[in-house]
Amino acid sequence: MKQFDYTLDFRAIDFREHPELYRVGKGEQGVLLVEPYKGEILPFWRFKTPEIARESSSKIYSMFLEYVDREDFVGADMARKFLQMGYTRSRRYANHKSGRKYRQNPQKLESVAEQTAARQDILPLAVDPVKAESAAIFKEKWMLAKVNQKYLELLTRHRQMYEI
Repeated sequence: MKQFDYTLDFRAIDFREHPELYRVGKGEQGVLLVEPYKGEILPFWRFKTPEIARESSSKIYSMFLEYVDREDFVGADMARKFLQMGYTRSRRYANHKSGRKYRQNPQKLESVAEQTAARQDILPLAVDPVKAESAAIFKEKWMLAKVNQKYLELLTRHRQMYEI
């Protein structure tokens, strides 16, 4: 399986026209890069309150189903990634009011040793039950998308055609 390719010119590529360039990668990789899907889904991605999260996750999940019905794997995978990101971001804010997990951002450090040390220096937890509920709402839709049979078939087909 090929890694997500961050070297592509994401501003110039329409992945609906060029699905062969899309790599699934791990987790949420590329969620804020792959167009036109980012532009289609991002306006609906919100998690501030459970009510907002419910509306947002339902809309994004319905988009996921529409992409699956059209056999648009890249769109379906991007919608799945937005659902996953709704879960991970709201969970992060549920655990850390500022949204920051680490005192110092490990990704901005040069050496592996510095990055490893920064990942050990986690800010104290301050659980916010409202954000935790938002996270649970997104997680439910993310899990539905992740195990959708037609999505899994499209994933297999995409990987066989383009990622091997």
